[in-house]
Amino acid sequence: MKIPYQYTVRNLWNRKLTTALTVSGMALVVFVFSAVLMLAYGLKKTLVNTGSPDNVLVLRRSSTSEVMSTIDRYQASVIATQPEIALDSDGLPLLAKELLVLITLNKRGTTKVANVTLRGVDDNSWELRPGVRLVVGRKFSKGANEIVVGKRIAERFEGCALGESIKFGKRRWLVVGIMDAGNTEFSSEVWGDVDQFMQAFRRPVYSGILFRLKKRSLFPGVKHRLENDPRLTVVAKTEIEYYKEQSELMERFIKILGMVLTSIFSLGAVIGAMITMYSNVANRIVEIGTLRALGFGRTSVLTAFLLEALLLGLAGGIIGLASSSFLQNITVSTTNWKSFSEVAFRFALTPRIALYAISFAAIMGIAGGALPSLRAARLSIVEALHTWE
Repeated sequence: MKIPYQYTVRNLWNRKLTTALTVSGMALVVFVFSAVLMLAYGLKKTLVNTGSPDNVLVLRRSSTSEVMSTIDRYQASVIATQPEIALDSDGLPLLAKELLVLITLNKRGTTKVANVTLRGVDDNSWELRPGVRLVVGRKFSKGANEIVVGKRIAERFEGCALGESIKFGKRRWLVVGIMDAGNTEFSSEVWGDVDQFMQAFRRPVYSGILFRLKKRSLFPGVKHRLENDPRLTVVAKTEIEYYKEQSELMERFIKILGMVLTSIFSLGAVIGAMITMYSNVANRIVEIGTLRALGFGRTSVLTAFLLEALLLGLAGGIIGLASSSFLQNITVSTTNWKSFSEVAFRFALTPRIALYAISFAAIMGIAGGALPSLRAARLSIVEALHTWE
């Protein structure tokens, strides 16, 4: 015979305090576990979403980021002649020559400073990145000391609100617009005229060349030609591939650190569940003997106690996951270790992360209840009833 499921649920309900304490411990572990995965995925999503599969980014060979790359004007002109490049409405190559520079700015309301990315762009840069849109103000005028700042930069740094100004490159630059690029890295950048930035920083070379393909299938051909052209020392990557590489190092660090913390916390939760289940077994020896005397076998008893432990884990998992879901409303910032610039992003919850969290909670519950359940199943009828006497 099988022990009814209602029996298991009622036992947990009758022991409200121990059940609540065990569930709370597991919920905390699942909260940390989910938060780590959401943090890592949120960073990756922010960086990967920054790129477009139709765009190709050309950098100096062996460069790990745009900040470290240099492409001179001659090489830029050679790149612009590639037949795979899409054309704009005027029949000209849809290509942008850009400069990337890092500066430090003060955070609002604090004495702390952080690296901020300056991107020198031209007219095609806006068309190549349609996800970037002005929300306040206007675009900078070509040839002027004017800049457009990302929404997250305007919120977090001094001098970056509309109408304010910041000083860099021995010039003062007026903020004439605020741009919003959604959940991408461009929301954490400052844009200005590439020629003015090059003059201000005494940079005679570009950082990278960005262009749009006529067709995505043409990428292998143009990549092979550019990387094997003796006049060039460059590497070509899709914009998606580039930003994915930018996220890998930081994502790996977050996951490793998070898993170490989760492992420590989960060990405590499993021990807590084990203590709870051992206590249940000790307090219910007579009850177990009665069940055995009524005809319920060892397997039924084992299953009933394992089910209790599983329910404890699932309850903790659901509460922990539900609590971590509110983290999606929080924006955090960190330094991108590839570009050394600050990037702001949000926690992101996905169905896969939710499945991992619930599965992890169930495993903790079963792990904590396995030994106590075996102890309950091995009790003989005589031993149990003798204890009652």
